[in-house]
Amino acid sequence: MEIEGVGAIVTGGASGLGAATAKLLASKGAKVTLLDLNEEQGQANAAEIGGLFIKTNVTDDESMAAAVEQAAAGHGVTRILVNCAGIAPGVKTVGRENKPHALDIFRKAIEINLIGTFNAISKVAAKLAEADPIGEERGVIINTASVAAYDGQIGQAAYSASKGGVVGMTLPIARDLAQHKIRVMTIAPGIFWTPMLASFTPEVQAALGAQVPHPARLGRPEEYAQLAESIIANPMLNGEVIRLDGAIRMAPR
Repeated sequence: MEIEGVGAIVTGGASGLGAATAKLLASKGAKVTLLDLNEEQGQANAAEIGGLFIKTNVTDDESMAAAVEQAAAGHGVTRILVNCAGIAPGVKTVGRENKPHALDIFRKAIEINLIGTFNAISKVAAKLAEADPIGEERGVIINTASVAAYDGQIGQAAYSASKGGVVGMTLPIARDLAQHKIRVMTIAPGIFWTPMLASFTPEVQAALGAQVPHPARLGRPEEYAQLAESIIANPMLNGEVIRLDGAIRMAPR
């Protein structure tokens, strides 16, 4: 899939992996729409790259459907979707004083990370299926899982479950959408620098990066974006999850 001139949506585009991906796609000539709840930063990012920002709740049917329509009105049919919207709660199954994991926190992780991802996929794919193919395909969808889907740490039950769901649905959705000539891939990042890690001291950040075999540092959002670009460009990448993690296998804590 050629990037130049096509419509692209990046969820979670206000920060982190989503912001870096939106910036790269725009630099390659895509007409990028950023979806996020953070209106101030989302608008600023969109202005910087010459894109469009739409305040969107990815877990809400009507909000997501309206965003896809608005993106198409401004940029034409969305042929590239990169799902980066997500949260990372840290709660033990049984916490202090033997209190059980709050169900609302678990539910919220599933709603945003898993259901929100699927909501964006289904809405974009339904519109894309009606478009004419470009060469041998209509478009590409890239999701974001995590190495926590495989190596979930203490306190990551909700997060790991949500990301494991993203991993698990990648192949069946790719098979579903093959008849429409739409590819589906997932990236599972390791320890990447994100706004959440920005609150940590440099010493803590360095310690986290040192856990990575090579290169022994935090991943950079731009490196996630580079892999997304490669996936878009290579038509044989479909139905697979790629770990982007410097060969790390997470310890229990």
